[in-house]
Amino acid sequence: MARSNNYKAGSKARETKAPAFIAWHVAEKTDSKSFWTRIGAAWDHEDGKGLTLQLDLVPVSGGRIVLRTPTEATEERGA
Repeated sequence: MARSNNYKAGSKARETKAPAFIAWHVAEKTDSKSFWTRIGAAWDHEDGKGLTLQLDLVPVSGGRIVLRTPTEATEERGA
């Protein structure tokens, strides 16, 4: 999915910022088992009044979307 370059001509490019949250799709399979699939990420707005959510996958089979703060284990897995 392409990202737009939100900067003025002649200015330097924005620095890459780590996401504030990782988006997960959670599918309940049994009473005691659920499957979590990383589907995107969310970044804070500079004014602190919202988030930008980028989904790389949109679940169509139900379940729920959960936003969680990133952890070192998440980043190491590349998930």
